[in-house]
Amino acid sequence: MKRFNRLAANWLAVLFFTAAGTLAVAQAPTPDAAWQGTRLGFVGRVVKDLDRSVAFYKMIGFTQDPLANPVWRTDPVVEGLYGVKGFTTRMAKMYVVNPDSGQHFVVYLREVKGIKRTDRTAHTPWTPGATHFGLVVPDADQLWANLQAAGLLHARSWGGKLIAPPGQTKGMLAYITDPDGLDIEIINQRPATPAQNGRPAQPAWLPGVNHMGLVILDADKSKAFYAATLGGIWPTSASPWLKGDFYDSAVGGHGNVLRFFNVSFPQEIAPTLHMNLELVEFQNRKTPVPPARITDIGVGYIGMQVPNLDKALSQVLAAGATLVSKPGIVTMRSGTREVMVRDPDSGVFLELFAEPAAK
Repeated sequence: MKRFNRLAANWLAVLFFTAAGTLAVAQAPTPDAAWQGTRLGFVGRVVKDLDRSVAFYKMIGFTQDPLANPVWRTDPVVEGLYGVKGFTTRMAKMYVVNPDSGQHFVVYLREVKGIKRTDRTAHTPWTPGATHFGLVVPDADQLWANLQAAGLLHARSWGGKLIAPPGQTKGMLAYITDPDGLDIEIINQRPATPAQNGRPAQPAWLPGVNHMGLVILDADKSKAFYAATLGGIWPTSASPWLKGDFYDSAVGGHGNVLRFFNVSFPQEIAPTLHMNLELVEFQNRKTPVPPARITDIGVGYIGMQVPNLDKALSQVLAAGATLVSKPGIVTMRSGTREVMVRDPDSGVFLELFAEPAAK
């Protein structure tokens, strides 16, 4: 039993540090490196009903940016970015203020109509290419109750409840989905704790988005792409395979065997600060990559800022990424240049972008 408790504690440390995006296994960047290379930018989600999705994200603590007008429009630039013609679209820009930077972390919600779309709402949290983000909230119990009362709770966790860590009784985290099946890891805030009983000190978990995540198929292929090509800092310590009720209950599965790789990138909103891109590999869930289109319902994507978009696109295509945009890079009305690709491992959609040069 003592050995089991030690193992559970180790698993807890791995999961909780991973969930909070603060697993301290990456090499510290040099001061200049924080201002170069790829930066984590935003989360994007393609939804069925924008009004329904906006109501949900407001319920979990997001604010809608009033400057992003959610009106229907025909937009040839977005058609080019998505590589699909003949649709109309509307978009909402939702944000939370991240406490480490005091800046807005953005989730873009987009609805399209006028073309045939596949509904991918029913995908699992271990589907290759599935994306999630970690949201620390002030009171997970209260949020859970509010979502339940509003009929907006879509829990993946066992019994539709927040999951307590091994040896504890209070539920602290769980996966939920938005109305279109896109995953969000809810985590209760926690004060900083000092080092004790051989365990290192742990920083506070403050409300806000603290990591992005995606499901991978092959760790070596993902390392080559996200570290060697895009410049993320790969963890230096081993990532053990994990299993047990705690891991299964959080994502609502049974018999999962998984491991985490936290790849550190500077944040677009605060380049001197870093955020983890959490890559989750399921040893026993190696299903084929879904042949999704970016316009399908329930598809998520990740925005990544690059300093030189032409060079970055050439590099990612050479590394095996697939071009989605037609014919390639597009320029938005703001002057931002963007392109959509799918990564060479699990086919996750990535929107690479470069801001216009300052005048």
